Amino acid sequence: MTNGPATVWRRHSPAAYWRRRLRPWRTRRLLEAHLVALLVLTAVASTALFLSCRQIQRSTEALASREAPAVQGLAATRLAALRAHQEAEALVEMRLVGVAGSGETYRSQLSAADQGLSRIADRTDQDLGTVKGLLATYSNSLGLGTSLYRDQPLMQQQKLQEAKSLLSRSTVGLAPRLDALQRTQLRHAEATAAMGWWQRAGWWIAELALAAAALTLLSALFVLRDRCGRDWNPSLLVAFVLTVLLAVAPLSVTYFTQDERGGAVADLRQITALSRQHAAAPAVAQQHVTERAEEVREQLATAARTDTVYLVAFVGSLMAIVLPALGLGSRLDNDYWRRR
Repeated sequence: MTNGPATVWRRHSPAAYWRRRLRPWRTRRLLEAHLVALLVLTAVASTALFLSCRQIQRSTEALASREAPAVQGLAATRLAALRAHQEAEALVEMRLVGVAGSGETYRSQLSAADQGLSRIADRTDQDLGTVKGLLATYSNSLGLGTSLYRDQPLMQQQKLQEAKSLLSRSTVGLAPRLDALQRTQLRHAEATAAMGWWQRAGWWIAELALAAAALTLLSALFVLRDRCGRDWNPSLLVAFVLTVLLAVAPLSVTYFTQDERGGAVADLRQITALSRQHAAAPAVAQQHVTERAEEVREQLATAARTDTVYLVAFVGSLMAIVLPALGLGSRLDNDYWRRR
């Protein structure tokens, strides 16, 4: 059937003419809209990802360098003080006072308690002044009871009772004060290890922005193939794969890190419980605390090794910004911008 006047008119009608003229303009605008959307989404995702990963790194470092050692140190100091008194009482009961080398154990425990407090001082914001003063007074009373008054039973007994009171008096004694400090420090460690609302919001923003960027990349690829008759753009394909990896890998590493930090906090709770339950047998408790402390160090060291993954993710997020700009920008420049 030959083209009739109506067909010729439709082909040369103003509407058909403007559709042909506007089709490249609409395609260019559509590609430009994709480019702007990709730049905004990847920039938001990269920023949220960087801040979220950085917060995980900082909290892991704080837990490993400050909070966990402080909890362990307070538990060790408390147990050392308890064991010093136990060893001093045993020394007096067995009448070994004055025998060469007989008081080394309790003295070494007092020294360990003092050194423990000194190491904790720069790892906690709590005031240790009162505890340090009590420890010094307690050490002095214990020393007087086992050395100076060793030949005066009544004075010796008085000084040992005084030391015991300084150590275990309810609320204000050395051991209760150390226990209170340890419980407070444990709460600080739990708060540091936990992921707060702001951190969760950062990950949600990053994941949603990455998902939207992946969909926008797919849309841009199909627009180029459908409207421009182009093969799959390599830059956009690589950017799509990279976006999917960024949405999966850092989040998986974060879940792993949270598991390790949660395990470390659980061990810190056990350390706190052990230091209370085995107060009558501080030597046994010290051994258990040392074992748990080693587990905490290993878990936090494993969590800290994920820093490399976060660094790679940050570099990848920058590439996710650059690749769409190269892919769509070069196509727009070659097909549209140079013709204007």
